[in-house]
Amino acid sequence: MSTDGPPKPAVLRGLAAQSYFFEEGCYVAEWSNSSVDESLSVAHIRVPAGTTTQWHRLDGIIERYVILSGEGRVEVGAEPATLVSRGDVVVIPAGERQRIHNVGTDELIFLALCTPRFRPRAYIPLPD
Repeated sequence: MSTDGPPKPAVLRGLAAQSYFFEEGCYVAEWSNSSVDESLSVAHIRVPAGTTTQWHRLDGIIERYVILSGEGRVEVGAEPATLVSRGDVVVIPAGERQRIHNVGTDELIFLALCTPRFRPRAYIPLPD
C-alpha cells in the first residue's frame, strides 16, 4: 500500500483478543497495526502490579500512553519520574528513552498510540 495520502475507510476486527507477553515486561494486544493505516497503531498494554518495563526507545516513532486504569510512575528522557493515573496522557517524542512502573496493586492498563505505526525494528532495548 502506498503511504501517500490519507488511509482508506476500513474496519480492523479481532485484534483485541490476541494478547501476548512482550519481553519488555508487559502484555500487549495490538488493536490496530496494519498497512491499511500506516500513520497510526493502537496497542492495549497491561503491566502487572509491581512490574517495571525495560528501558527502551522507539526509533522514528512518537508514542503516547493513554492511561485507562491503575497507577504508574513513568520516566521519559531526562524528565523526572511522574505519577500517572486514569485519564492522563504521556507524550513520548521519537527516540526518547522510556519505561513505566506499576505502583498500584492492580494491573496498569493503557493504550499505546504510535505515529507512524509501530514496527518491531523501531524498538531498541536500553540498559538500566
